[in-house]
Amino acid sequence: MSTLTPLFGSIIPSQKQQLLDTNFLSFNGGTGTGDSDTFAQQYLPEIYEQEVERYGNRTLSGFLRMVGAEMPMTSDQVIWSEQNRLHIAYDDCTNDGANGITIPLQAGVTNVISVNSTVVLIDKLGAELKAVVTGSEIGVVGVGAIVTVAPYTAADTSSLAGTGVKMFVYGSEYDKGSSTPNYSATNTSGYVSVDPSFTQFSNSPIIIRSKYVVSGSDTAQIGWVEVATEDGTGGYLWYLKAESETRLRFEDYLEMSVVEGEKANADIGGGVASAASAAGYKGTQGLFAAIKARGNVEAGYNAGAGQLASFDEILRNLDTQGAIEENMLFLNRETALGFDDMLAGISAGGEGGTAYGLFENSEDMALNLGFSGFRRGSYDFYKTDWKYLNDASTRGAIDNGAGGYGVSAIDGVLIPAGTSTVYDQVLGSNIRRPFLHVRYRASQTDDRRMKSWLTGSVGGAFTSDLDAMEVNFLSERCLCVQGANNFVLFTK
Repeated sequence: MSTLTPLFGSIIPSQKQQLLDTNFLSFNGGTGTGDSDTFAQQYLPEIYEQEVERYGNRTLSGFLRMVGAEMPMTSDQVIWSEQNRLHIAYDDCTNDGANGITIPLQAGVTNVISVNSTVVLIDKLGAELKAVVTGSEIGVVGVGAIVTVAPYTAADTSSLAGTGVKMFVYGSEYDKGSSTPNYSATNTSGYVSVDPSFTQFSNSPIIIRSKYVVSGSDTAQIGWVEVATEDGTGGYLWYLKAESETRLRFEDYLEMSVVEGEKANADIGGGVASAASAAGYKGTQGLFAAIKARGNVEAGYNAGAGQLASFDEILRNLDTQGAIEENMLFLNRETALGFDDMLAGISAGGEGGTAYGLFENSEDMALNLGFSGFRRGSYDFYKTDWKYLNDASTRGAIDNGAGGYGVSAIDGVLIPAGTSTVYDQVLGSNIRRPFLHVRYRASQTDDRRMKSWLTGSVGGAFTSDLDAMEVNFLSERCLCVQGANNFVLFTK
């Protein structure tokens, strides 16, 4: 006689509707075999339809929308020019002590200090002399040019240091009835006309692409889940959930590419090209690379209590640049808290100091332990956390080698608000373009700011015999960092 495998329990009918050991299946053993097999598997599991947003808002974009703008372009390269300084000044001059000042001219730089110009001479120790120029080697290019001066209050320049002297022109002095003949090869004491010069910069856009692919079979396999994504998409989706997240990821890449972008170096030394350049990639100059190349890098800045003097050094440097009044600080968590501690630490946060939320806090409300903005000197600063520097999937939570996290090469960035022209103290502003803006390729026939299209034979796309739906994303863009000398990058 054969035995049924697996062997289930038998049911004995009863004359009354009642639960008895003989007529009720009680598979509660949970071992998975025989009479004790669990009965719960024949029922559908309890499913929560809504996704749990355990990482909150996961998108990183939005930084450029806060500080810049987007403009179309039609070429493979964007070129812009920036003004140079207005006044004539030379640093690191050499003083012979006998009224001769040698200007260390760089390649392509010409001495333009004319005879009869009045100059200020300052050394690094603070010693100072004012003098009139009595002789000048004008027209010398790329080598040391000697300027002979006559101090107003001394017989010679021996009171100044021998090196590291700064000289700048503050005016001129001529005799009565004198003329100002132009400089020439035969009249070296003539006046040299200073032509305005500018510095030219350029950047090239890169093509950024992404794709989401789903097969025809998977589109027919319904598996609903209720979603509420960061881009506002809501409702019940199945495979379109993955397409939506691919789009969100691509939109983040549009910003991350122009923040982190690097140009492929065609010569890293000895005529050797970088690996990317040798492979045919050109790259693009992003925000961090532009500030490192043309801006100010504050390495090892330690924001915190008692560090106000260190921050004032940054202000002194800004004074030598465009002196843009309003600036934005985008910081990681560690540096942002350090700024809060620095501001709260003034006067130890006591009476007469800047205690956290001094005029807003009370015993009946939550204590405000942070600052969103402050004014120091003639500058206004608006401070905010930059999620990109805190997110664990990007520059946040980098292992510091000591069992901790949070160490990143970039601590934050100071970005001027306003325009790319030189700040005019009289007008207050001179609006033309934002300092930071994105250029994307566009024409009357094709807008490549953010393109998306379907290919394949599924989902309404009938472009090929591929049994799948391909969602394609493309953009071509670059970042223009104008007036980078007004930016500050905080690094480790």
